[in-house]
Amino acid sequence: MKIGFIGLGIMGKPMSKNLLKAGYSLVVMDRNQSAVAEVVDAGAQAAPTPKAVAEQTDVIITMLPNSPHVKEVVLGEGGVMEGVQKGSIVIDMSSIAPLVSREIAEKLAGRSVEMLDAPVSGGEPKAIDGTLSVMVGGKKAVFDQCYPIMKAMAGSVVLTGEVGAGNITKLANQVIVALNIAAMSEALVLASKAGVEPELVYQAIRGGLAGSTVLDAKAPLVMDRKFNPGFRVNLHIKDLNNALETSHEIGVSLPLTAAVMEMMQALKVDGLGDADHGSLVQYYEKLAKTEVKR
Repeated sequence: MKIGFIGLGIMGKPMSKNLLKAGYSLVVMDRNQSAVAEVVDAGAQAAPTPKAVAEQTDVIITMLPNSPHVKEVVLGEGGVMEGVQKGSIVIDMSSIAPLVSREIAEKLAGRSVEMLDAPVSGGEPKAIDGTLSVMVGGKKAVFDQCYPIMKAMAGSVVLTGEVGAGNITKLANQVIVALNIAAMSEALVLASKAGVEPELVYQAIRGGLAGSTVLDAKAPLVMDRKFNPGFRVNLHIKDLNNALETSHEIGVSLPLTAAVMEMMQALKVDGLGDADHGSLVQYYEKLAKTEVKR
């Protein structure tokens, strides 16, 4: 089976390399030619357009920033739709609006092409070591067929429903992550301002009910003042925007999500849009005039 991979960014590049390590034959495409060259050096072939990728492959994976990018790559001029073969499968592993996933799936179905929406969680470290969590929407038979491919990049791959369900699940994930980072930031800024060592607070609470994967991943980085992007503030803004738009469409109120969205927008205004989402602590630090550090 030959796989196409479109989108070799922070996440896509290590994911594509893990597919190569698993023995899959890969055709890749990205506007960033240095990223393409790096994956080609690891054993992939390059293609100039999404259409050319689709013409040569049975399964086409997209890993792109947002809904408009996926629509352009799949449905636009020179896109996957123009080159895809009947019976092929598109796996969109981007985090996009669920309704856009369903729209794309419907158009692909008209060409007898199946689709899975399969966004991921775990950030760059888990993309590198192949332990991402993948949330999948689509037909069970298609999921079963593609499970080994996704498992080559992930520690967990779960089917959550029909097309669109994967991105609904990812939105829920991103809401929980954002609110966890905000809660951690509030707590550690409180401790620091009160004169208590945040490292000792972290060690004291991490084994109790307040402990979480988010706390363990982000608290040490915050205290070491490491804000290089594992997952950018701008991308989390995109995800929260999709969550809020979806909530408005279906009549669900997300007041805490809306509040954290405004905090992240403030970080963006302060020039931190490309920093890690753990930079949310700096929103609180600015208000409290203190810094969380070891």
